[in-house]
Amino acid sequence: MNVTIGLADLIRVSPMIALFISSLIPLTVKVLKKNHEPSPQATLIQGLGGIIAAAVLLLTVYFVLSTGPDSTAFADSIIFDGVTLLSGLIALVAAAFSLMLMYDNPSTRGNQFAELTFLTMSSVLGMLVLSSAMDLVVMFIGLETMSLSLYLMIAMSHEERLSKEAAFKYFVLGGFASAVLLYGLSFIFGSAGTTHLSEIIQKTPELITSSRLFLFGMTLTMLGFCFKVSIFPFQAWTPDVYQGAPTPHSALMATAVKVVSFAAFLRIILSQSFVVSENLFDIFQWLAVLTMIVGNVAAILQNNFKRMLAYSSVAHSGYLLVGLITTGITGEVSFAASGVLFYLLGYSIMTLGAFALVSLLEKSENDSISIESLGGLSKRKPLMAFCLTLFLLSLAGIPPTVGFFGKFYLFSAAISQGLIWLALWGVLNSVISAYYYLRPIVVMYMHEGEEQERPMEASFPTQTVVIISAILVVILGVFSGPLFSVIEGVLS
Repeated sequence: MNVTIGLADLIRVSPMIALFISSLIPLTVKVLKKNHEPSPQATLIQGLGGIIAAAVLLLTVYFVLSTGPDSTAFADSIIFDGVTLLSGLIALVAAAFSLMLMYDNPSTRGNQFAELTFLTMSSVLGMLVLSSAMDLVVMFIGLETMSLSLYLMIAMSHEERLSKEAAFKYFVLGGFASAVLLYGLSFIFGSAGTTHLSEIIQKTPELITSSRLFLFGMTLTMLGFCFKVSIFPFQAWTPDVYQGAPTPHSALMATAVKVVSFAAFLRIILSQSFVVSENLFDIFQWLAVLTMIVGNVAAILQNNFKRMLAYSSVAHSGYLLVGLITTGITGEVSFAASGVLFYLLGYSIMTLGAFALVSLLEKSENDSISIESLGGLSKRKPLMAFCLTLFLLSLAGIPPTVGFFGKFYLFSAAISQGLIWLALWGVLNSVISAYYYLRPIVVMYMHEGEEQERPMEASFPTQTVVIISAILVVILGVFSGPLFSVIEGVLS
């Protein structure tokens, strides 16, 4: 098949082109300065400028070229629909906030900030490709572009031991998951005769019952994505990598990576595999339940704050999988899919804020933040303690925060499709999670800490991320109804 690349295709992928070009600017400046590190402020501004440009172009492409065939590029292998817009914007905002954290954090500031900015923007480029891919090969390219950049970013930390271990674990296990995913894609291509997702979706109802190779390939593909989003039993890497990686990178992985991976997972789920294959449907229901249980129970046992947030991230993947399963049995981008994207938005904001607080507390690259070290924070930094309280209450699903309404929409969609037992497991696990989310709050306000135990440096960008995230947690919760209607309108 001959594919002609025209000017229209390049215009539609202009957000990705803008990201790629702007990512080269910090490196180019450093080369021109004979490998002397340029001003970190200038590098940060260049990175944020490229991300803002990509966001503006993404909005422009969607609203100007979002009807009919004009919404696709490169022979329908990339699409600019509501899923691409929403997941792409969330990923770009998360990347911008993460860059601001990298500017301040002791594990990432220094002589390699230009390289980190380049790798961050390259990773986000892969995220945009992944979230907009309608071809299995393009989807895999986006996934690997995102992942390879993250492997390098984690290994570049100034911390010498845990970060290298985290990078190695993430690389080895990520490579294994990519191999499983690619193996599954090969079976799908061999059975369906195409890599275009739209054609595969049309053939799925017939092939999944008549071809065991196709069912095997679809299962492996879904399991590959389960690794990326920390679904049980593929979640073991998450706490080690989140703890060992620099906190800004952990924030990026917990938010942007999860958002675009779930967006790509959503496109595959729409193949109606769950409707046709009852066994596959049952397996993923149990995976969702076990993911919620394992994440929440393990989080209760943690004393390291980042490991607690890592297991919390695992539990939230379980909640999101409930939404994906609901979308899979409806077979269309509907109320359930809107609930998934609303939840991803709220989850990203409160998680970014929580990791930003951890970054503020870290005094050196080797620092480890325990829950006990939060003692007395309400007296030393009352505003920061209040913001962290908001994030934790939202993660627990306490009204009127955005976290409560995210769970409400997810579980309401599940109940409307008859998945009452899944919704009940979700509610039960939300109750369990309240214990470990309330524990840091109790420590901050009820326990006395040493006055000089953990002073905060004047980190304006990081504090800005914390305050903006806290404001959004409340505002998006109060105005959750209109926001959800907007998301439904974009996806329809």
